[in-house]
Amino acid sequence: MTTTEREQQVLDRIERARRRRAKVREERITLSHGAGGKSTHTLIEAVFLDAFRNPLLEPLEDAASLTIGDARLALTTDSYVVSPLFFPGGNIGDLAVNGTVNDLAVSGARPLYLTAGFILEEGFPVEDLLKIVESMKTAAEAAGVQIVTGDTKVVQRGKADGVYLNTAGVGVLTRTGLGVATVKPGDAVLVSGPIGDHGVTIMLARGELDIDADLESDTAPVHDLVAGLLAAVPGVRAMRDATRGGVATILNEIAKAAEVAVVVDENAIPVRDEVRGASELLGIDPLYVACEGRIVVVVDGAQASDALAALRANPLGADAAVIGRIADDPPGIVLLNTAFGGTRIVDLLVGDPLPRIC
Repeated sequence: MTTTEREQQVLDRIERARRRRAKVREERITLSHGAGGKSTHTLIEAVFLDAFRNPLLEPLEDAASLTIGDARLALTTDSYVVSPLFFPGGNIGDLAVNGTVNDLAVSGARPLYLTAGFILEEGFPVEDLLKIVESMKTAAEAAGVQIVTGDTKVVQRGKADGVYLNTAGVGVLTRTGLGVATVKPGDAVLVSGPIGDHGVTIMLARGELDIDADLESDTAPVHDLVAGLLAAVPGVRAMRDATRGGVATILNEIAKAAEVAVVVDENAIPVRDEVRGASELLGIDPLYVACEGRIVVVVDGAQASDALAALRANPLGADAAVIGRIADDPPGIVLLNTAFGGTRIVDLLVGDPLPRIC
């Protein structure tokens, strides 16, 4: 059997496995179900999508696109359980606001209004709560949104980890037709800056790694970055913010939804030395490490240079890069051209090497 034949056998097995009906095989929920990788996707498809299936939910984009009268709206929701609550570059409060704003922005919407739900643990310091709320206020003002309603619950001591947050957001769609299913062969893939900063910052803040690094979370609202990109580049196909599961998860979602191959170049992916070093110690690929202020963009290949210039025109996109392209074969697969001259498959994350990073 030739090398090409063996490779095709592997691809065929992967395709058969992916086409099987999703089924949660574990009897109990594990941390990996919240990691953004294979277990998360199986949980969503086998439990939630199966129960709630409807045309608005099925695309599984970062926000649902709604039509109410003549208005086109985007609606999203997210929950935050990050540990520690305070970390270099931010805290759970501004992380929640920025994350919700970003889900709206990459869906082509102008963020307008947020909700805020607090689950507080008995004994949580009021001083810390005030810091979190103040950071949310500051982040909302920076993003041009208002927090217009909310809810508060308190649970017994030991039944939560200080505070959990849930936010929902509403925005007006300024660009329709975006989505990973619209991606085509010949398109270009870009990332707006260095990847993995947030996830590694959280791990360092926990004191689990004996590393002294000048690194902080990249949490930031990307609405202005996205607005500039959309204004300059009509050929934007899709955008995603690379949170849990990192850039690798986004690339796999693109490949699966559009039934295309995503081919990326390892040397083109911006990664800070501190992130690369910590990832090596953890034994994980930076492609799987979460960001909270970076977006993955797919554009018409002919407009890649314009997209890169538009991203770099904003301070958040100063280190943006074209990292790959869309091909037609093998469909549903992400391929990485490695720094050593080889090629390997980048699959969805298995397990949860970085729990509770957002």
